[in-house]
Amino acid sequence: MPSDTQLIFADHVGRFYARQYGFPPMAGRLLGYLFVCDPPQQTIDQLGEALLASRSAITGAVKLLEGYRMARRTRTAGERVDRVSLDPASQQPQNFDSALHREHAALFREGLALLADAPPERRAPLEEMVALAEFLSERLPELRDEWHTRRDELRARRTGTLDREGEAHHD
Repeated sequence: MPSDTQLIFADHVGRFYARQYGFPPMAGRLLGYLFVCDPPQQTIDQLGEALLASRSAITGAVKLLEGYRMARRTRTAGERVDRVSLDPASQQPQNFDSALHREHAALFREGLALLADAPPERRAPLEEMVALAEFLSERLPELRDEWHTRRDELRARRTGTLDREGEAHHD
């Protein structure tokens, strides 16, 4: 049975993902609970009982999270039920693909072409969006590399494989 603090955390995650990303609250709550539940793999029935939700609500939330590669279902040989857990891909940075932002820039440039004869104040929002998309497409690869270095150091500290200078050992 989950603790009150686990459920409060799940509710906080649910509200955050609903507000920031438009997720249904149950999907966010499920995501939050998957981060803290024990064991980390739960059946649909266990999740429904823990989150006081119907089987269909949990199943719908799992499907949504699977679509975002945030949760996954697995089944052990001989078992008749799926187990739901966090998808390891969910702990990798999302939207760090600079090609996506280059595509955004091209799309906004298309809009700018439609406003070629418009006054500068009319063009300004699209010009800023082009500049932002170009900035992100340039900076995100560097940020992704910085994150990978930091993540590797964190993992090395967890496993005790840092050298004297604090550098992670790579195999």
